[in-house]
Amino acid sequence: MRNPQKKPTLDSVTSINDDGSRFVIHPSDVKGSFTLWRKVSALFLIGIYVLLPWIPINGYPAVFLDVMERRFHIFGITLAAQDMWLLFFLVSGVAFTLFYITTFLGRVWCGWACPQTIFLEHLFRRFERWIEGDAAARKKLDNAPISGSKVFKRGLKLVIYFFLSAIIAHIFLSYFISIPQLWEWLHNSPKEHWKTFLFVAAFTMIIFLNFTWFREQLCIVICPYGRFQSALIDDDTLNVAYDYERGNPPGHVKEEKAGDCIDCRRCIQVCPTGIDIRNGLQLECIGCAACVDACDEIMDKVNRPRGLVRYASDRNLEGLKTRFLRPRTILYSALMLLGITVAGFAFNSVKPAVAMVTRMPGVPFYVTDSHIRNQFQIRLINKDSKELSFSIFAQANGQSAIIETSGTPDGTILQAMEERNSTYVVQVARDSFTGAFPLEILVIAEPGHVQILQEVEFLGPDPRLLKKNTP
Repeated sequence: MRNPQKKPTLDSVTSINDDGSRFVIHPSDVKGSFTLWRKVSALFLIGIYVLLPWIPINGYPAVFLDVMERRFHIFGITLAAQDMWLLFFLVSGVAFTLFYITTFLGRVWCGWACPQTIFLEHLFRRFERWIEGDAAARKKLDNAPISGSKVFKRGLKLVIYFFLSAIIAHIFLSYFISIPQLWEWLHNSPKEHWKTFLFVAAFTMIIFLNFTWFREQLCIVICPYGRFQSALIDDDTLNVAYDYERGNPPGHVKEEKAGDCIDCRRCIQVCPTGIDIRNGLQLECIGCAACVDACDEIMDKVNRPRGLVRYASDRNLEGLKTRFLRPRTILYSALMLLGITVAGFAFNSVKPAVAMVTRMPGVPFYVTDSHIRNQFQIRLINKDSKELSFSIFAQANGQSAIIETSGTPDGTILQAMEERNSTYVVQVARDSFTGAFPLEILVIAEPGHVQILQEVEFLGPDPRLLKKNTP
């Protein structure tokens, strides 16, 4: 346990004692407007996480990453494995949006939307408070000797934690195999899908250990975001901040020369990472605003104005006006607008059908008494929720050679989400062949008149050799 007399410093992590050992942080509960809205947003985000695999869009879950069939359904847009390059816009867009928001509001993501904070503060710690009591009771239980009551409370908490971890892991799995498939597998023996079973078991244990023991260390030790903030924020960024001029020096309520801070340490008691916000912005601060509500509650009790701890920029604390429009934010806004535009064009280029033409392995061409023949493999993919009819045409680019085709017939029907490989043979009359030439293969999918054009090379022997070997 942490030594309550330990004085917070800025040259060490707050969750480590002077001797290097770790202490358990038990943040006190707090009430206030920020806490209320954080609870509302947490319930909303948990609801989204739970419901997305259930919400059907175009016949599939809103988010369904079907890795077995190599189909990725994202809010009605179906991407095949060949479209995975589009995820660059999604991943980079999320990262840039996070940096963009940080420029204005600091680490608001960490305190309000990060899954680690959402599940820990609004799910696991809720059950912990319900079973073990408030912060004082939990600390007392930590130091209490082994007893029937302690074993029961800790055992009940661990059972509930494991159950919650398993639910979170199974919901995560449903994003990849769908809810109906998940329900079917749950009724089968683990041996039938042992790899998936091991994955869920391992993921459940990772979640369980994280929220049971590791907790805030994930934010402090592993997550790099706190280390990025020094490069992402400036003097106009809104962070959870302590008003030094108004609060210092801390002192008793009746001390005339003391500031508004009465040194009650309430802001430290409610902090989920155990920091003292009066020491300024720190690596461990996740911007949750729990200290804001705690301090406002105390200020109300001692009849002093709220806002001693509040969302404020460094310029605001100096009595100046916060500048939201500044070179950094203007540049970031322009880059974001450019990224959205490019991503819009990229996703708009996604077609409900895919056709890929590759040369058949083996001999690149065949020579008969009358023709030069090339054999290709055409891979047709229907990504639509309805059946499509595929027609294939081949034409010589800038050549007068007469082309004959066979293999994949016109009007090939593929059902929704079906994929098919077929052979496509292109041949040219021997006496009209003048050398290798570009060959355009056009695939048209109906309905919708989706056109996919791919250029390949029609290969053959040296025309002079054909003339020599002509009968």
